[in-house]
Formats: sequence, C-alpha cells, structure tokens
Amino acid sequence: MHTSCDKRTIVSSPFKTILAIETSCDETAAAVVSDGRHLVANIVASQIDIHRRYGGVVPEVASRQHILAIESVVREAIAQTPGGWDTIDAIAATYGPGLSGALLTGLNTAKTLAWSRGLPFLQVNHVEAHLYATWIGGEVVPQFPAVALVVSGGHTLLALLRDHADAERLGGTLDDAAGEAFDKVARLLVLGYPGGPAIQNNAVAPASSQRLPRAWLHGTYDFSFSGLKTAVGTDPTLVAAGVAGNQDDLMRRRCELAYLFQESVVDILVRKTQAAVAASGACSVIVAGGVAANARLREVLRTKLRVPLHIPPLDLCTDNAAMIAACAYWHPVNGDLAVAVDPNLPFA
Repeated sequence: MHTSCDKRTIVSSPFKTILAIETSCDETAAAVVSDGRHLVANIVASQIDIHRRYGGVVPEVASRQHILAIESVVREAIAQTPGGWDTIDAIAATYGPGLSGALLTGLNTAKTLAWSRGLPFLQVNHVEAHLYATWIGGEVVPQFPAVALVVSGGHTLLALLRDHADAERLGGTLDDAAGEAFDKVARLLVLGYPGGPAIQNNAVAPASSQRLPRAWLHGTYDFSFSGLKTAVGTDPTLVAAGVAGNQDDLMRRRCELAYLFQESVVDILVRKTQAAVAASGACSVIVAGGVAANARLREVLRTKLRVPLHIPPLDLCTDNAAMIAACAYWHPVNGDLAVAVDPNLPFA
C-alpha cells in the first residue's frame, strides 16, 4: 500500500507546560513537560526492590507505597521546575488502565491539585501515553501514519496511528503480555526479578541449533505467549538436569532457555510489526513500553524495518509521568473532576 509521508500534523495545544502524575502500577511518578517535547522535571519513585521479594507486583503493597511517596514526588518535580507552580498550565494524570488502588492515588492527587489551584485537569490513557515517550527530547518525531507496538508488563498490542486523535487497534495479546511472560519465565528459571533484564543478562545461545515454539496466529495481529512459557517450564533437558541435581547443567540450561525464549518473543513481535507496516503503508514505527528497553528487540527491529524506527530512551520505556504529560499536550482530553479510575480502559 502506498502512503504519502509528506504530511505534517500541527498541534496547537492551549497548555504549554503540563504537570503530570502516573501511578498505574508500581512506579510513583511526577513530571513537568513543556511544548510536549521538552522535559523540565522527571521524578520516579520505584518500588522494584520492594516487590522483588515477591517475584512480582503485589497490588495492595503498591497502593500503600504510592500513598507514602506521592507528595514528595510531586514536590520534587515542582522544585525542579523554574518558576514553580506559576509556570504550570494544566495537570494531567493516568486514569486507566492499571491497578485500581494504585490509579486512585495518582488520579485523586491530580484532581485535588487541579481544583485547589484552579487549573485544567486532563485525563490520560496509560497505554496511549507510552507512545508519546518517543516525542520527548528527540530531534525527529514520528510521522503519521505510524504503526505502534506497545510491549510492557501489562500490555502488548499493535495499533495504527493516523493522527494524534485517530488510532485503530490492530491486535493484541490473547493471554500474557510480553513483559508478563518475561517475568513468569524468569521466575520459572530462577533468574530473578524483573524478568526482562534477568533474561537478557543471562541469555546464552545453545551450542546446537534449537528453537522454542512461536504462536503465529496467522491472519491476525494478535499475540499469545502462554504456550511459550509452558514450553520453557516443561523443557525435557531442564527437567532432567533438575532431577539429576547437577547444578552446573541446570544453570547452563536455564541460560540457554532464557536465550531461546527471548529469541522467540522478539521474532514474533518483529514479524507482526513488519506485517502491519507492509499492510498499512506506514511511514514510521513507534515501539514503547518496558520491553522496548530489551537490547535484542531493539537490535532486530533496527535490522529488519525499512521505515524510520522511534524508540524512547531507556529511562522513558518503563512507567513514568513524562509520557503522561506529553500525551496530554499532543492529544489533550479535558477531564471531568468526577472521572473515576478505569482499570480496564481500552486503547483508542
């Protein structure tokens, strides 16, 4: 399909400088972004060390930590902003999707600040916001139409963005999100948490040619990773090494399976993205979310894609409030102060 890539979308947002808050999962974050691209302040209080002992995010623990951290995080973001509150034109926050208890903290804080200071409140879709991390700081922004791949701990989907307010979901995961699969497989292989870095850092290619299965779901842009996870856990060599109690063989096989798992996930993500680009005639590709930090995924995408690729810097791949502010600038959605959290908020 031929598509003109000469169009430039001009956005004239009424809100130059936006303070945003993000608490959809296990990061308490506040940021200030100007003109949708210039990062003024970006504060993130991570809970990784707290949840590592459980091997995953515990919703009740995450909610409690957000309450403890939110005030200091917002204060620090404002302290780093020249002119402080006097420069803020609007306040934005994630209202979904995410963990309901976690979302409540950030959303209610943002609404309270907006009401008390007489500022507009903007509500933001967390998954959509991941894409806008690619607009921050870079000299070149994505051109429309763009194929967007969101790969994170809770979400995996492909979408076609025709403009800032014109998106079509092409497909998504039918079971585990890619990041969730990384966490679960890392737990199976006893490699640590979070699973993405653990698998990437321990991956070792087997001496012989081996492959793990790929769920192609032909004719769709959907994904499925649960069968791949099962294939890792039931690998005969892994099981035999565990039964024999040979720790060297067991660790070696764990590292090989980490490599094979990563190769399978990357292969599926890249080929589905390539297919979406070919079918849509997209002018660029946006890849965002925590799994976008994976070095192997970045490497293969850069090798295989024939259109410009836009991936956020590593510190903006995982959850942060800067992407919330950028999304609110480029696609402002006026929020009602009575808006409730929506844990299952759909994309687009």
